[in-house]
Amino acid sequence: MSYDLIAAGDPADPTPPPVRPRVGLLGTGPWAHRTHAPALAAHAGTDFAGVWGRRPEAAAELADTYGVKVYDDPDALFADCDVAAFALPPDVQAPLAVRAAAAGCHLLLDKPVATTVADARAVADAAERNGVASVVFLTLRFAEPAASWVREQTGRDGWFTAAAHWLGAVFPPDGAPSAYAASPWRKDKGGLWDVGPHVLSVLVPVLGDVTAVTASRGPSDVVQLALRHASGAASTAVLSLGAPVAAAGVGLELRGAEGVHSLPNWTDVPAAYGRAVDALLTAAETGTPDACDARFGLRLTELLAEAEARLGAGE
Repeated sequence: MSYDLIAAGDPADPTPPPVRPRVGLLGTGPWAHRTHAPALAAHAGTDFAGVWGRRPEAAAELADTYGVKVYDDPDALFADCDVAAFALPPDVQAPLAVRAAAAGCHLLLDKPVATTVADARAVADAAERNGVASVVFLTLRFAEPAASWVREQTGRDGWFTAAAHWLGAVFPPDGAPSAYAASPWRKDKGGLWDVGPHVLSVLVPVLGDVTAVTASRGPSDVVQLALRHASGAASTAVLSLGAPVAAAGVGLELRGAEGVHSLPNWTDVPAAYGRAVDALLTAAETGTPDACDARFGLRLTELLAEAEARLGAGE
């Protein structure tokens, strides 16, 4: 199938316009409401076809908001759609993504792909086995100007070190929890698994694959990572979902032979999700895997699992 953007037809041209791929959304939580659904509804190159959720009433409400079909069976959604977009907890996402790939759906995945290496590998293997494209929505790789900054830094050599922090106030000690605080998996897995993929999605392409990991705990759910990279550079990352409101924030600084470079701010997350859709359609059409595909998601899961094991060993 061609995934060229549909254009206004010429009445004198009898050639029918290209068929736009149909996208089905799985998930009905705050992330689906705030990002996935509005971005899919606004995307010019796809048709937002329907919604499935574990809570039928929530799925019906979200589907009604956008005038799309509500599905009571994920396999029925897969049968009707070309793309399956996931806004689900990772332990729910992974097995459904395997089923979606088997049904021939391209995969627009959330991070982390899974919380076990075996499940993440199953997703990557299923995508490759069934010949479908995959993209993991990693915000810093698609939100501008952050995404362009990452591409620019990846082209530089001579990095010496990097320091990153992603301190969220999802479960703050001094204020009301955020809209995402009702997520059991976030409460269980903490900042390492929720925001760690974002930080690693920058450090790995810029500094090279991680060759050594150490991890230690701090207050609340704080995890500090110390990483050694294939380039020889060293990096650190401090991750949390339980930061005080006044301490919350995101930053990443690279230092090397070409100076000091800091990650710029970004704001428009729905637009970033639209660019992730574009990346998935390009990968589907060209057959060239995207840099943020399920195989990359597997590598991030391997690193997170290794860090978690280090924490369990008391390092």
